[in-house]
Amino acid sequence: MNDNANHNHLPSRPAPRHFNLTARVLHWSMALMILAMLFIGIGMVASLSLRPTLISLHRPLGIAILLLVIVRLINRLRHRPPPLPTDLPAVQVFAAKASHWLLYALMFAMPLVGWSMLSAGGYPVTMFGGFTLPAIAPHNATVYAVLRSAHTWLALLLFATVLVHLAAALYHAWMRRDGVFASMARGDDPTNANSTSE
Repeated sequence: MNDNANHNHLPSRPAPRHFNLTARVLHWSMALMILAMLFIGIGMVASLSLRPTLISLHRPLGIAILLLVIVRLINRLRHRPPPLPTDLPAVQVFAAKASHWLLYALMFAMPLVGWSMLSAGGYPVTMFGGFTLPAIAPHNATVYAVLRSAHTWLALLLFATVLVHLAAALYHAWMRRDGVFASMARGDDPTNANSTSE
């Protein structure tokens, strides 16, 4: 019984100050991919001559984002993220958590809706190397139209969410300087003696 009592009172591991390497690599690489996707999407609408080339990039890039967000979510569930500053107002804490989960939802939804839309329209989803993904929605013109509209609105919501996320990151980096931006920008410095108290 004493052993159990001692075990229950063992000190817990300190909260991490930085996201782990996998999270940081996925965050920054996916940020570039999502920005590229948004600009490719704009280019597909604006330029008829570049549209075939942009489509050939848009489809595999979207599937790559879908696969990476699955890896990212698994990593997030396995590794506790750094806590937000204790002096951060409750409304900002809520906004930060809600926007993160909204980003995850959109990173899942956008590729799946796009894949379903192409399937409903009878268009192949061709990857690099000529590999074609199977259809995940029935060939139906009405379903295609609905999914195409949904894909457009989700893209606009994703763009707005990314802008808010970027603004919040710059606010923490330039205004508050509270370590929130640094937690994703770099890892812990083992040579820094003050790294556990910063």
